[in-house]
Amino acid sequence: MSNQVKIMFNFHSVIFDEQMVETVWADEIDKEKGLYKIDNIPFYIPLVASEDIVIAEFDETEQMLTYRKTYEYSGRTVVQVVIMDKTKKTNTIRDIFYKLGCESEKANEGYFSMEIPSDLNYKPIKKELDRMENSEIIGYAEPTISDKHRAEGYN
Repeated sequence: MSNQVKIMFNFHSVIFDEQMVETVWADEIDKEKGLYKIDNIPFYIPLVASEDIVIAEFDETEQMLTYRKTYEYSGRTVVQVVIMDKTKKTNTIRDIFYKLGCESEKANEGYFSMEIPSDLNYKPIKKELDRMENSEIIGYAEPTISDKHRAEGYN
């Protein structure tokens, strides 16, 4: 059984144009080498997805494990979704993408972050995201998009 730890990410958010901090759960892979596998979907962190293996070390200033770099990418894509149409419930929108094979975590009513597993075709998901955005139901961003999903979603 693996050890669960919290890892702090300190990053500049393009969306908010400010320095931000977010913590995620991770499984200890090799403490000596500082290797940890991300165990939840990040809400705001760019370029990181669950199942990515990262290098983190204890930061004396922060007094916690702190992200240093990504060691191995999982191939998952993260999409951040904002509900623009306030008559729509966040969980209703999440359910639509769940049926397409996406997992998600709700930050609050009106915002969630979802992941597309590496083995899933991104094209139908991207099509639904675009349809909902064009209908002004949602707005979305792709802070972490795998090469495979980029090729599928934009062709």
